[in-house]
Amino acid sequence: MRGKDFLTLEEPSPGELQLILGLSKKFKNLRKRLVVKDVLRGRTVGLLFEKPSTRTRVSFQVAVHELGGYSVSLSSNEIQLGRGETIEDTARVLSRYVHAVMARVNAHDEVSRLAAASTVPIINGLSDLYHPVQVLADLLTLTEHKGRLKGLRVAWVGDGNNVCNSWLYGASLTGVDFAAATPPNYAPPSDVVSSAQKIAGSTGGRITLMEDPREAVEGADCVMTDTFVSMGFDQEKEARIKAFLPRYQVNEELMSRAKKDAIFEHCLPAHRGEEVSKGVIDGPNSVVWDQAENRLHTTKALLCFLMLGKAGAASLLRGR
Repeated sequence: MRGKDFLTLEEPSPGELQLILGLSKKFKNLRKRLVVKDVLRGRTVGLLFEKPSTRTRVSFQVAVHELGGYSVSLSSNEIQLGRGETIEDTARVLSRYVHAVMARVNAHDEVSRLAAASTVPIINGLSDLYHPVQVLADLLTLTEHKGRLKGLRVAWVGDGNNVCNSWLYGASLTGVDFAAATPPNYAPPSDVVSSAQKIAGSTGGRITLMEDPREAVEGADCVMTDTFVSMGFDQEKEARIKAFLPRYQVNEELMSRAKKDAIFEHCLPAHRGEEVSKGVIDGPNSVVWDQAENRLHTTKALLCFLMLGKAGAASLLRGR
């Protein structure tokens, strides 16, 4: 693991990522979720929110509770950070109180600065550049429905956004063939692509960028998209809709180019009639509700991995 933090999804080794996913599956398969109530007993997790949240907020609060810990939910407007206290000072103070911090922030630089100044693990719950906790759930969902990750073809259609960036690392670490189709001005950052391709070279994965969504989806095992107008880009809505529609909408015609048993993933919230048609997201190949549920199970596993260490997480996987 690169450092103590989970900021992009580049940090774990392939084996460590498999450990997190394996523990996630174990937590999900427990008949009684509260059977692990003692795992984080006596530990507190700070949850810092600069942006609205449904799945991240609820999954973290429930995960900490069901692991026996306690969570403190903080809005940036409720603490001194909103009145000019530096990010570094906030990190130093929170490090004295809690055992880990999840931060959902506007700019990725903010969560990076939190991590640099903190002595406890910092988890990126979403930034403008990455959304690694979402991709953990995406990967778990994919392996549940396909039985494996290595060698699968995943097609990303739409904006090369924060979820796409973390998927580049998730795919490269797990040997997935990841094809991203985006308009020319909306491709993922070249440095992220280069870093992911370097990792993929050692795992058998493949990272490919293109403009044609039909090419990306051809023969895919999984087709993914996300909103064309992410939080913080509302002022660009008109230009973005013009750039993405109708070519990059995941609809029945586009899905027909994937394998017959291909699944559809979307991190939610979805805008039916924009990035995805109602027939696809509400259709039989959609697994978006499994994805949403899996945010809880992967969050539990990630917290255990970061707070108990690799050996502690491995012990849980073997012993429960």
